Amino acid sequence: MMINSSEIASNILRGARVDEFAGYDPFDGLNSRLFVFLPMLKHGIFGLAWIQFFKRAPVNLRPLLGVPKKRNPKGIALFVMGLLEDYQRYKDEACLSQAIDLGDWLLAQQSEPDQWRHSCWGYHFDWKARAFFVPKGKPNVITTVYVAQALFALAKLTGNDKYRDPALDAAHFMVDSLYTEADGRCFFAYVPGETAFVHNASLWAAAWVAVVAAETGNDVYRLLALNVARQSVAEQGDDGSWVYGARHHHQFMDGFHTGYNLEALHLLRSALGSSEFDEAIARGLVCYKQHLFEADGTAKYYHNDSYPLDMHSVSQALLTLLKVGNGDSDLQLAGKILNRAVETLYMHDKQRFVYQKHRYLTNRVNYLRWTQAWSYYSLAFYNRACGETGMVDHAKN
Repeated sequence: MMINSSEIASNILRGARVDEFAGYDPFDGLNSRLFVFLPMLKHGIFGLAWIQFFKRAPVNLRPLLGVPKKRNPKGIALFVMGLLEDYQRYKDEACLSQAIDLGDWLLAQQSEPDQWRHSCWGYHFDWKARAFFVPKGKPNVITTVYVAQALFALAKLTGNDKYRDPALDAAHFMVDSLYTEADGRCFFAYVPGETAFVHNASLWAAAWVAVVAAETGNDVYRLLALNVARQSVAEQGDDGSWVYGARHHHQFMDGFHTGYNLEALHLLRSALGSSEFDEAIARGLVCYKQHLFEADGTAKYYHNDSYPLDMHSVSQALLTLLKVGNGDSDLQLAGKILNRAVETLYMHDKQRFVYQKHRYLTNRVNYLRWTQAWSYYSLAFYNRACGETGMVDHAKN
């Protein structure tokens, strides 16, 4: 069977439209109606265990336990960017119109303006991690960065400052509420008030602050972005690798966070016209390609373990190789990775990707933000890149 990658992207978009871009998320377990009656259980070990149970369960228990389908701001941002890729490729006004509608929804979802003073976004669920508890709507850097990118891209195509202004304002939130100096480091935190140092979160914020510095001529922001990026580059391994972060349970290297780091550094150097990080990016890209893909194109989750196979790893691989990579060879590698993902993760009967495939078990729960939104955006980006280069690619099964 031959399935065109453009058709796969269209199938995913069609499925998202059925539920008006609302869906389930691996981490939305605390949205269960159970916690209306027992809210105190969200905190502590019970809340963490509950989220992990929902995330890992191969059967979707959310309908039974009262977890509703919801829109996620980051997921919506990914769909907006994918729709804009399709619009630029096909000139389909329906794609632009839907991107505008979703962009307007994002504008209305900003975290409490009176509290945070600047444009920022969070998740639609309470989130319990090992180190901290984040209530629903509290802004985090990754959601804010992706929403800002989506709104900025929308502003470029529409010329409408109602999207551009909050996209640029997001950098002020990062500087005012996320910039941190702790344990001898300067960095951007994942959420306000926390001091965990995570490379991808800090680098993405630095990249967006750099974009805004370039757009507005802000030299203070330019220097701040450079200093924060230097922090992560100084902690890059000799082989070009990064572990996830500084804490003891963050000492792992995985595919999509490594891709985040490279994409963020590339965006920063492009925005500032700087060559300072060229060598770090080149070493990181070599390490990425050597250690995070199998010879057959399988995108590995960890550098020392392919499992779980996850479309998130595949999607970031397509984006990293096409944005940061070196031309035709990386485009061909991206095609190989996509073909392998279709063979191992795509469900032709349901016209979507599974969540994760473990060594002996496959989790087929349909997660909109984590899986389908990433798949659609990366495929739309890949398809446009293939169209611009004249390269034809298809997914096989």
